[in-house]
This record gives sequence, structure tokens and C-alpha cells, in this order.
Amino acid sequence: MTSPHGARPTPEAYLKAHATPEFAELRSRFRRFSFPMTGVFLVWYFAFVLCAAFATEWMATPVWGVINIAIIFGLLQFVSTGIITWLYMRHAKKELDARADSMRAELETVQR
Repeated sequence: MTSPHGARPTPEAYLKAHATPEFAELRSRFRRFSFPMTGVFLVWYFAFVLCAAFATEWMATPVWGVINIAIIFGLLQFVSTGIITWLYMRHAKKELDARADSMRAELETVQR
């Protein structure tokens, strides 16, 4: 597969780029967001699962008509996924995309 610019970096070029401080910084910025956010989401998700398994009476508590805490909790899982996606997109646009594009352009330029 060729890039949009027509250059195709060699495997050696990728290994060399992988060893650069710029790549290490890019990876660090990605991990500083993704690892904590993954932890937060997993805690939130397993809280729902554990409550559904062990706090059934509380989860069955009606809030409004036939809507109970479990339904609200479950719908909030979708909301939180959307929020996390939006936060990641914002983080990637601000911290990752320009750096990654710059590294890609440099790799492609070296191959010409």
C-alpha cells in the first residue's frame, strides 16, 4: 500500500523512526490519556456489572414510572462511551495528530 504522497517507507525506516525521541513522546502522550481513561471506564463498567449482580434491589428501585436505576445506569454506559470518544478525539487533535502527521511526512520524504 502506498501513502497519499506516493512514497513507501522501508521496514528499516520504521524501526529507525520507532527509536526517535519524537516517537517516544508521541507514544507517551497517547498512553498518558489512554491508560487512565481505560481504567476509569473499566471501573465504571464493572461497577454496573457488580451492582446488577449484587445490588439487585437497589438497581430495581423505580425512578420514574417503569424506569429504574438499572435502566438509567445502563444508558449512562452509552453516554460515558460517547464522552470518552469525544475526549479522545479532542486529545488526539490537540496532542497527537500534528506530531504523527509530521513523523509520517518525514518518513515519506526520506524515501524519495
